[in-house]
Amino acid sequence: MKFIHTADLHIGKRICERSMLEDQRYILAEILKIVEEEKPDGVLIAGDVYDKSVPSAEAVEALDDFLVKLSDFGTKVFVLSGNHDSAERIAFGGRLMASRNVFMSPVYTGEFAPVTLKDEFGEVDVWMLPFVRPATIKASLGVGEEADAEREQITDYTSAIGMALSKMNRIPGRRNVLLAHQFVTGAQVDEAGSEEFVGGLDNVDSYVFEGFDYVALGHIHRPQNVAVNKSGVGYVRYSGTPLKYSLSEAPHKKSVTVVELGDELEIREIPLKPMRDVRKIEASFETLVSAEFRETQVREGKSLDDYIYAVLTDEIDVSDAAAKLRGYYPNLMALTYNNSRTRSVANLDSENVDQKTPEEVFSDFFKEMNNREMDEDESEFVKDLIKSIWEGNR
Repeated sequence: MKFIHTADLHIGKRICERSMLEDQRYILAEILKIVEEEKPDGVLIAGDVYDKSVPSAEAVEALDDFLVKLSDFGTKVFVLSGNHDSAERIAFGGRLMASRNVFMSPVYTGEFAPVTLKDEFGEVDVWMLPFVRPATIKASLGVGEEADAEREQITDYTSAIGMALSKMNRIPGRRNVLLAHQFVTGAQVDEAGSEEFVGGLDNVDSYVFEGFDYVALGHIHRPQNVAVNKSGVGYVRYSGTPLKYSLSEAPHKKSVTVVELGDELEIREIPLKPMRDVRKIEASFETLVSAEFRETQVREGKSLDDYIYAVLTDEIDVSDAAAKLRGYYPNLMALTYNNSRTRSVANLDSENVDQKTPEEVFSDFFKEMNNREMDEDESEFVKDLIKSIWEGNR
C-alpha cells in the first residue's frame, strides 16, 4: 500500500503582504506530477489546508482544482482540518465528495469511521483525527458516571489525544494509518513559522500513537521523524510544508513523503522545487547591487526573482534602499541592517531594564539610535508624554 503524505498547504497565505497563490498553484501542480508518476493508493493531506478559517474565493478555487485533478487519477484523497482551518468548512460536502474518493475530515464528535483499503497484504484502515483541543474532547464524552470518569482522566493534551484515539475501534491484525494535526513532543520548530504552541502546554507525547503503523502529521513546517518503529523507520512523521513560508524556513529541504506499507514500513522523500526560493543575502548595499555579486548568484543556480530578505551591513542607512534594491531583486520581502548600531541595540542588557525608569529606558534607546544624548527640550517632552500616558491609564 503506497501513500503520499503532505501537509500545511496554507493555501491563500500572504507573506509580507504578498500573495503566495501563484507559487502555491505551481507547487500543487508539481505534487500532481509526483502523484501521476508514483501512482499511490492514497494521498494524505494532514491539515492546515487553508491559511485562514475563512479562505478567499481564489484559495477555495485553487484547492478545488487540486482535489479534482487528484480524484481524476483514481487515487483516494484524505483531507484533514488543522488549526488554521474551519473544521465545519472542511467537512462541508464530505459525504458527497466521498463518492469521488475524496474524504474530508468530519467535525470532531468523538466517533470515528475509518476508510478501509485493501492490497495483497490485507486491509488498511485510514483514520482521521482533526486538530482538536482537550475541551472539545471532554465535551464529546457525553453524560453519566463513566463519561465523568473519563473527563477526569484528561489533564493535558497528551491524555486528551490518548482518550480520542481510544475511541477508535481498531481491528487486530489490520494495518492502521492515522492523519493528525498536533504539536508532538520532540518536533523541531522554527521561530517565525505558523505553528501554534504555548510554553509546551499543547505538547502531545508520541507514545500515544503506539499501535499505528504510520502517523501522518501536520502542524510543524520542518519535515522530520518524531518516533521510529522497531526497525528504526520513522512511523510518526511530519511531512513539512511544500513551500517555505518564512525566512526561518530558508534552510529547509521541502519535499513530500512517500510511504510504502507492506510487510514492513518504508518511507522516502521526493524533493519539491518551488517557483521561487526563499533566501537571505547579506552584504553592503554596493555589493548587493554589483554585477559581480548578481552574476555569482546566477552561476550558483540562484534566481534573482527569489523571495529575498536583504541584510545591509552599511554603517550609515542607505536612502530609499528597499526601492533601489527592488530594481535588482523584484521580490524583495524585507530589508534590515546588521551594523554596530543594530548590534549594540540587540545587546542592551534586558536585566537592567526593570531597574530603570521609563524615562531612562527611552533615553538609552534614543542614544543608541541617534548616537547622542537627548537635549533638554527633548528630555522634557518625553517626561511630559510618559506622565500623560501614566495618568491616562489610572
